Amino acid sequence: MPRRGRWRSNHVFGVKNEQHSVRCKPWPVLKLVKFIAGVAIVWELIKSGGWIMLPIVLCSIIAVAIVAERLWTLRPSRVSPRHLLGQVWRWVQDKQMDSTKLKQLRADSPLGQILAAGLANSRYGREMMKESIQEAGAKVVNELERYLTPLGTIAAITPLLGLLGTVLGMIEIFGAFMGSGMANAPQLAGGIAKALVTTAAGLFVAIPAVFFHRFLQRRVDELVVNMEQEAIKLVEVVQGDREVELSEDKA
Repeated sequence: MPRRGRWRSNHVFGVKNEQHSVRCKPWPVLKLVKFIAGVAIVWELIKSGGWIMLPIVLCSIIAVAIVAERLWTLRPSRVSPRHLLGQVWRWVQDKQMDSTKLKQLRADSPLGQILAAGLANSRYGREMMKESIQEAGAKVVNELERYLTPLGTIAAITPLLGLLGTVLGMIEIFGAFMGSGMANAPQLAGGIAKALVTTAAGLFVAIPAVFFHRFLQRRVDELVVNMEQEAIKLVEVVQGDREVELSEDKA
């Protein structure tokens, strides 16, 4: 009897350990399995959409690359450093502004390019200084708006590509039914569902693209306004029309 009881207890204990080992599967493995299953589902959807899914997927990749690059490039701390004007005015007051400082200022930031253009022509008068700043500003704005037009184009054409895929799919489905002379309702429903995949994919790409296009365009406008204010302040200070305390720029 004791042996029998001991065997039962060991058997139960072994079952518990086995259940515990099943419950404690490593999380990375489970995540990998879920990821592979998700990739397989997405791949099946892409295949069901037909060849029109290729340009939609390509547009999505380009849009992600543009958004990531612009978000990194259009950081306010990179484009328009907060205390740059105060530092420049300190160099002017200390008579340290030379060709080396101007070169360093141009390489520092887009705002630095504008300020350096104005300082390089400050000895020719107020109007020449303002014209130089406007020319440099136009170049900087063009650089800030780089890739935003392609992003807006992607936001506009991807829904149309999706709609085109749906129309082509419907034409193909109804053409097949006309050729066979029979109408199978489940087959028709399945074909329509596959055709609508392209529309869903186009909207899935277009909606974030529209959002980030508006967001990035708004950020460019804010940066341009800030740089214009800093440039105007520099002109007025250098030409003696305004006095600016450096403590204000440090705040």
